[in-house]
Amino acid sequence: MNQNPHLRPSKTAVVLLNLGTPSAPTSKAVRAYLKEFLSDPRVVEIPKVIWWCILNGIILPIRSGASAKKYASIWLPKLGSPLMHYSRLQAKELGELFTNQGHSVLVDLAMRYGEPSTKKVLDELKAQGMERLLLLPLYPQYSATTTASSFDEVFRVLGTWRDQPELRLIKHYHDNPAYIAALRDQVLEAWDKDGRPDFARGDRFVMSFHGLPKRNLMKGDPYHCECLKTGRLLGESLGLERGQYLVTFQSRFGKQEWLKPYTAPTIEKLAKEGCQRLDIFCPGFPADCIETLEEIAMEAREIFLEHGGKDYRYIPCLNSNPKWIEALANIAHDHLQGWPLSSEPEAVLNERNERAELAKKALT
Repeated sequence: MNQNPHLRPSKTAVVLLNLGTPSAPTSKAVRAYLKEFLSDPRVVEIPKVIWWCILNGIILPIRSGASAKKYASIWLPKLGSPLMHYSRLQAKELGELFTNQGHSVLVDLAMRYGEPSTKKVLDELKAQGMERLLLLPLYPQYSATTTASSFDEVFRVLGTWRDQPELRLIKHYHDNPAYIAALRDQVLEAWDKDGRPDFARGDRFVMSFHGLPKRNLMKGDPYHCECLKTGRLLGESLGLERGQYLVTFQSRFGKQEWLKPYTAPTIEKLAKEGCQRLDIFCPGFPADCIETLEEIAMEAREIFLEHGGKDYRYIPCLNSNPKWIEALANIAHDHLQGWPLSSEPEAVLNERNERAELAKKALT
């Protein structure tokens, strides 16, 4: 790579931000991941000294081994972590789509916790000539625990740079038409394959989002409202009536009250009330992960069947659905307007270098 900055094209970059994943389904790797994740004050709002004792004395010793077994149950042969695999695939296919559209845009993936770290990715992009940076979180619904935390880490890294890039942030896209259309396409694809639920018979469609403590909502986090809007828009786009679909919240942890209704108790209640078929989808997760593949596709299925349900159908996340990649591109384009999306011609670079040399001589 030419080290002369005047001969190096200035690049526009899009970085997809996701939460992260253990490097392996082992107790050691899971412990390291959980320690970093649960040490984030954006995630756990408990006084640091108290939480340090709870985390290191109780949670990590107990949960690391149990969580490792769950990760092992969903680990992909030869591909590893599903979240990593699909997130990388989304970045790769988004980059290819930009190229096919005639754009020269750097596209990469950074994880908030674990690898590839935000610092590593930004440093590599800087070395490639990044001058403009668009952050596109893989969190459609904004929350301080996810979106803000990922932005915090980007700010921390850029705070050490002398020459910072132009920066733009995508806060959320929970109601973006392209995103809703991609969700609809994913559901309809499953229904075209397996048949549509018989809602008149009592079949139901559940949209499960990751949960948060209720106090986050009370303190002003808009996540709950944005999840409800996504659910409403998706339900309407599928032609469903209220009552045929439900929005629930999963992954509850601890004794405090979380966003309701809770997914697992709702599934149990539906089964006991005679619901024979339940289709479930996780619109807030663009990529399948432990929360969708283990908690929803496995654990929730057992709950439904154990309490009288007959037919439980998990609909995979967006993953590499072409409509989703197109939606990512549309969302990015909305925020890239005004920035150059092509490489500078060699003649422009040479002229810039010549002017720099002339200025340099004038100073000597």
